[in-house]
Amino acid sequence: MIGNKPMTTPADIEARLPYHDLREWMARADALGELRTVTGASWEEDIGLAADAVIRVDDGPAVLFDEVPGCPKGFRVLINAFAGKRRNMTLGFPEHLTKQELSQAFFDHYIKVQRRLPHVVVDDGPVFENVLTGDDIDVTRFPTPKWHADDGGRYIGTGCFCVTIDPEERWINVGTYRAMVQDKKSVSLLFVPGKHAYMHRKKYFDKGQPMPVALVVGSDPMSFFVGGTEFPYGVCEFDVVGGLRGTPVEVVRGKVTGLPIPANAEIVLEGFLTQDQRAVEGPFGEWTGYYAGGASEQPTLDIRAIYHRNDPIILGVPPLGAGSDEMARYRAIMRSAMLKHELASAGVPDVTQVWCHEVGASRLLHGIGIKQRYPGHARQAGTLASTCGSVVYGCKFVIVVDDDIDVSNLDQLIWAMLTRCDPETSIEILRKMRTSPADPRVTPDQRKTQDITNSRVVVDACRPFEWFDKYPKVNAPSPEVVRKAHEKFGYLLD
Repeated sequence: MIGNKPMTTPADIEARLPYHDLREWMARADALGELRTVTGASWEEDIGLAADAVIRVDDGPAVLFDEVPGCPKGFRVLINAFAGKRRNMTLGFPEHLTKQELSQAFFDHYIKVQRRLPHVVVDDGPVFENVLTGDDIDVTRFPTPKWHADDGGRYIGTGCFCVTIDPEERWINVGTYRAMVQDKKSVSLLFVPGKHAYMHRKKYFDKGQPMPVALVVGSDPMSFFVGGTEFPYGVCEFDVVGGLRGTPVEVVRGKVTGLPIPANAEIVLEGFLTQDQRAVEGPFGEWTGYYAGGASEQPTLDIRAIYHRNDPIILGVPPLGAGSDEMARYRAIMRSAMLKHELASAGVPDVTQVWCHEVGASRLLHGIGIKQRYPGHARQAGTLASTCGSVVYGCKFVIVVDDDIDVSNLDQLIWAMLTRCDPETSIEILRKMRTSPADPRVTPDQRKTQDITNSRVVVDACRPFEWFDKYPKVNAPSPEVVRKAHEKFGYLLD
């Protein structure tokens, strides 16, 4: 049960995840009435404009762009996968669950249980319907949009992931890193320091070796969401997806690198990164809502092969910033569940709710609800939360509140902070913490020295444990009064 709503068993959850590729997912979204098709939109401007119009709306449709001028017939782009009723469908849960209930269900069935199913190698798959090598390689044929007006180029990699392998430990990483088209045979990849692919690349470059990479720019949404979530070092995200689905991910070996790639992927670019082959990457409109990272020289993927299905589809997930967007929505659900698990694993008792707020791209602001058990409980929860692996990158504010507050409700969270926090005694500041180059508050001098760090605030917005019983009583109605009011006068809101 979640609240008074019936939940399902793990077997029921798996039965709700029959889709194994983007096309099956699209059929499910279409059956929900949440897939629209637009023909004739340009990659130069129109697709980016449409993204800005529909992605910011919480229940906006998924949109498939077809017949893009200047591109081969049948080459398509899909945007806005995670919104409306389809967000619950995408994760395999009933559509009646609220976002907080969806995150709790994801925690109960997928994170707390930690199911993993190793991927399996198969001989062939739809991704090999078209194999392009040599002079046939031309990444500019795909309808790659210019997502924002001031972007430095066309970004084929937004709803994408890179498959890499550690050259020493031999574990596979599947991670999301943006990719900008440079020319027909190369794209630049931005690997941020501290990310797993960056660690892999450093090992290759330190050895003077090229780094094999397979860039998947069209996949089912579940695989992309997992690739963009902070699973621990050494964990292969393909195996996480297999655990979520209850069936192993089928992969084929890349014909150039031998890396595993989803057999039913839409588009894959395969090749190598080298130390000396670089190009200017960026700027790009980032998840913070700024062009903070600017432009820089980054290694480019020397594409040795392109694989794609007939009528291939790019999955587009452009960050918009300045409020909720698709990226913030899916990360809020998954990251909140992961942070709750990390706090429990660290020994913090009675964490009742966690929410990584969409307004901060599910990175900058986090609410933690606890049932206080001892003095210092709130500070313990907040300090640990600000350094957990799922949120340490870019975190700025952690607000810890009592369990009478719905931490996913921004108004309630801020109300608790304003009325239960004393600025002098209730706030802790942590310094020199890991942040992101996308953080616009990183100073120019810090950027010159690659000091990509920030400070962060832990706010104890709980009623003081020592005089909890003497704190003024709230005048908010009890759940029973809310229920009674709704039953009696809810018709006035219809």
